[in-house]
Amino acid sequence: MDRNHSFMSEPRLDLNRVPTPCFVLDLAALKRNLKILQTVQNRTGCHILLALKGFAMFSVFPLIRQTLKGVCASSPHEARLGREAFGGEVHAFAAAYSDHDMESLIRTADTLVFNSFNQWRRFKPLIADAKQNIHCGIRINPAHSEVAVPLYDPCAPRSRLGVTADRFREESRSGAGFLDGITGLHFHTLCEKNADALERTLRVVEETFGDYLPGMAWVNFGGGHHITRKDYDVDLLCNLIVNFKKKYKVDIYLEPGEAVALHAGILAASVLDIVDNDGPIAILDASAATHMPDVLEMPYRPGIEGAGLPGEKPHTYRLAGLSCLAGDIIGDYSFDKPLRIGDRLAFQDMAIYSMVKTNTFNGIQLPAIATYDIETDKFTIIREFGYADYKNRLS
Repeated sequence: MDRNHSFMSEPRLDLNRVPTPCFVLDLAALKRNLKILQTVQNRTGCHILLALKGFAMFSVFPLIRQTLKGVCASSPHEARLGREAFGGEVHAFAAAYSDHDMESLIRTADTLVFNSFNQWRRFKPLIADAKQNIHCGIRINPAHSEVAVPLYDPCAPRSRLGVTADRFREESRSGAGFLDGITGLHFHTLCEKNADALERTLRVVEETFGDYLPGMAWVNFGGGHHITRKDYDVDLLCNLIVNFKKKYKVDIYLEPGEAVALHAGILAASVLDIVDNDGPIAILDASAATHMPDVLEMPYRPGIEGAGLPGEKPHTYRLAGLSCLAGDIIGDYSFDKPLRIGDRLAFQDMAIYSMVKTNTFNGIQLPAIATYDIETDKFTIIREFGYADYKNRLS
């Protein structure tokens, strides 16, 4: 994962101003990302949505909605948040919907994408009776993998996500009207990828689902586009979108999560204690298990401002969380100076996914959420969490 980017340009935020643990969003970095995304929209006429599964800090939705056209949701709760706090278009997709889910979604979503024709047929009458017009789509699975880690590969063998070409053709044998009511197709093959991966995906999509594209009004290219990364080929992305739109006469949607807030936030943590077991181990008030689960799930080693690889700098430490999980290990890092109890560390690129994945295992304190405005050097705590947030998740 590309999360080793330094946080904050000058003036830098003094971490002593930050209560820990705390997520801090760099507003200037967020604005830079939005400017790039706006350029893509201007050049192509595509619609870019915020994927709430990756970034759902609703206090900055008023800023984001000046650029992005809406949100994509993976659940009724995300869809409701998008409707109430963001506005614009609300698109929803889930591997399956329950009756209760659908009753909620037909009140909040503008577009619903179905993972199977079974689900589409089941809920088609309910959607037809909805008070507002709802656009419906089918998620397709081109069986083309671009992601090396199986956990994050939507097109891995036996994936539950999307209708494969064989299944799509079987459905088509039911009659010419099998797509009646379906106005768009959605695919998702990427995770933290450049535009060349999309180019390869589109080639396969056209080969396997090309017969169905001319009848569509829109196509959603999904997420995983690392558009705001320094080495991302924006020109290629724009060319791919423009050419696809021209060829099939469809509107194009992208739904990046990471690209919106990439390199725009940190998780600030403090050293609580230092123990020794075949080398020094620093215990932090931040936890991989509770505050940045991707460190264990992916797994990956997050960057830290001013730190190096083990042995790269004079003083190497293992950094660990304070939960009872034996494997609550963030990683091994080296520093120019010895760490001391009370020192502050800034884990990089923590606005994306980490903030939405926090949990209260062990009753560990949830990180506060804050913003930093470089232009005014203003640090603002947006929300702090306490005992009630832990208790209210239980019964």
